[in-house]
Amino acid sequence: MAWLDEQLAAGGVRRTGDVEQPHLRPWATALRAPTDRGPVWLKAAGPETAFEVALYRLLERVAPERVLAPIATDPGRGWMLLPDGGVTLGERLDELDPVEAMVLALPEYGRLQRDLGPHLDELLRLGLADMRAPVMPRRFEEAVEVVGRYVERRGTGADPETLRRVVAMRERFGEWCARLEGAAVGASLDHNDLHWWNVFVDGRVRFYDWGDSVVAHPFASMLLGLGMLRRQLEVGADDPAVLRPRDAYLEVFGDLASRAELVEELELACQVGKVGRALSWHRALRMSGDEEAGEFADGPLVALGSLLSGSWLEAV
Repeated sequence: MAWLDEQLAAGGVRRTGDVEQPHLRPWATALRAPTDRGPVWLKAAGPETAFEVALYRLLERVAPERVLAPIATDPGRGWMLLPDGGVTLGERLDELDPVEAMVLALPEYGRLQRDLGPHLDELLRLGLADMRAPVMPRRFEEAVEVVGRYVERRGTGADPETLRRVVAMRERFGEWCARLEGAAVGASLDHNDLHWWNVFVDGRVRFYDWGDSVVAHPFASMLLGLGMLRRQLEVGADDPAVLRPRDAYLEVFGDLASRAELVEELELACQVGKVGRALSWHRALRMSGDEEAGEFADGPLVALGSLLSGSWLEAV
């Protein structure tokens, strides 16, 4: 709070009330403070997701119109002070058509990804995990090991069988990765948690909360971006409510390959991205014990188990 007040004062801003802590997770916390220029947020990340602070500075430089610009940052401590972004898409679902909102938002996200494509080396230097296709067979083994340890400690019921069936998919997963290596669309930033509460749609579209980000095939973002839409509407992956925003997103990459090729890459990227989700859960929880992780402790298991689904759009 002292740092927050110092940064506000440096910009001629004054805090006008008590600081609240509306969000507390094993991997980060967020504080909200009222000021004479509107609310601000201080996000304090744990060591495993502290790269987000430096990532915000890169995003501000490369795609300033699509992200929140930090008021101040302290990369050493994993702290950043952000302006209030307004109301998220998740908070406006009663007034907005979610399909139309995603038709609007996803192309903007695709443009951001294309802008970030030339910055892969910098993204990796910042500490984002490498989830590009050539390394994903190795990542599969890492995820199996992580989940195996969890199943040994706390597995119940069908958990050992779930893990056994996932391990049996090793060869198929390797084939998916090999096919994705020849993709027409190059790797970029994958938000890896692109749900409605991380999107601001209010006159312009901006994206928030980059602590799960990885470097991967960009289309892997649709695993969550379209998956939440499918679940909310209780429709299949081939329903027009899913296909319209998917196609709007793919139009951004339409100069790189045919529509059929892009659709194939998207479905492959989402399947492969399930392992990335499992490892992102593990990374976020790595500094926590099972008890501290609480309801999130089985996140890596559930994410990896989604490989057993018949749909490329199943994930957590």
